Amino acid sequence: MDTGGASLRTPEQRRRRAWRADVPVVASEWSTRHRSSAVPLAWLYGGLVVYASLYPFLGWRVPPVGPFDFLLLGWPRWWTWFDVVSNLLGYLPLGFLLFVALTRSGRSSGAAAALACLGGTLLSLTMEVLQNYLPHRVSSNVDLVLNALGTTAGVAIGAALQGRGGIARWQKLRDRWFVDRSAGGLALLVLWPVGLLFPTAVPFGLGHVLGRIQSLLVDVLQDTPMASWTEGWAAATTPPGTPVAASTHAHTLAPSAELAIIVFGLLAPCLIAFTIAIPGWRRVVLVAGAVVLGTATLTLSTALNFGPAHAFAWTTHAALDALAIGGGAAMLLSFVPRRVAAGFGLIALTALVMLVAQAPADPYFSQSLQGWEQGRFIRFHGAAQWVGWVWPYAALTYLLVRLAARDPSG
Repeated sequence: MDTGGASLRTPEQRRRRAWRADVPVVASEWSTRHRSSAVPLAWLYGGLVVYASLYPFLGWRVPPVGPFDFLLLGWPRWWTWFDVVSNLLGYLPLGFLLFVALTRSGRSSGAAAALACLGGTLLSLTMEVLQNYLPHRVSSNVDLVLNALGTTAGVAIGAALQGRGGIARWQKLRDRWFVDRSAGGLALLVLWPVGLLFPTAVPFGLGHVLGRIQSLLVDVLQDTPMASWTEGWAAATTPPGTPVAASTHAHTLAPSAELAIIVFGLLAPCLIAFTIAIPGWRRVVLVAGAVVLGTATLTLSTALNFGPAHAFAWTTHAALDALAIGGGAAMLLSFVPRRVAAGFGLIALTALVMLVAQAPADPYFSQSLQGWEQGRFIRFHGAAQWVGWVWPYAALTYLLVRLAARDPSG
């Protein structure tokens, strides 16, 4: 006989019991007991917008016109439908994420919609004003209007989903698959395939930033008393114009190291998922999803960089063997507790960044990048590059924080 057992349940258990009974949970209760993944994703997408709007961040100068004079210009003489669509759709995810983040923080739908529209419009206005100071960018009132309309469309989609219970159903699904306070882990999992879009020397080899930092320090410290510190780095770095054969001959990666990079690169997101996923069959599904999503993203990246005919060029026998080993290891580790998964994740990520630091720069990168620089997607491609560089280090920080917490679910 139940003698008040319901009162002994934790808030998490009571909320999940309410979901199973289809009892609605108000937004204020969500906001006090959940950290929405829309919050970090909104910040990150806002950073992407800033990067795409101000790239390449070179040649800053005082403009000969007023910073707000572009607001009074007429319809531009030269324009393309790509610019119209990209400016409209580029801000749509931002409006959606801002609306969801604000509603999950406890604000009403009307207040969240107004603040999200205002935030997206002010961000666009700021970017257009700053573009006055960049010689390679042109401020446009048409872009501002399109960005504002895109933000409004994203807010409208979010409001429609909330009105039809879409956000509530997502919360119900999230409660059944993931532990409480899993927003940071979910954000990392969403960003992982974005980082894979940038070409790497080895499949799944994210975090190849050491060589870039060394090259930057060599340039900064040149002709200074500290230049002697970077003599070894200058010899180890490969100049962008080095021929493919020369760069490949100068530094090659052992087959065992290449296999290890692929295995650890696939294990890393799986182990992060295990720290936030409810144990059982769901973890097995997440491993399968990581394998499918990772291979699909690598195939897309190869097709975008080297042409559709070479989309599967990365699927060598060694890469496929490493993929099978990594997937099998992830399946075996899917049964470990969350704190153990976090510990294994730290080991895998540390080994990954150490091995990737020894890998040579992609010999075909310069050829690939030239195509992007002449195309329309260079800004988004550069953002993917930054995600690929930073993701392993952000994941290491996240796992350290989870291990330091007394309650691993918190």
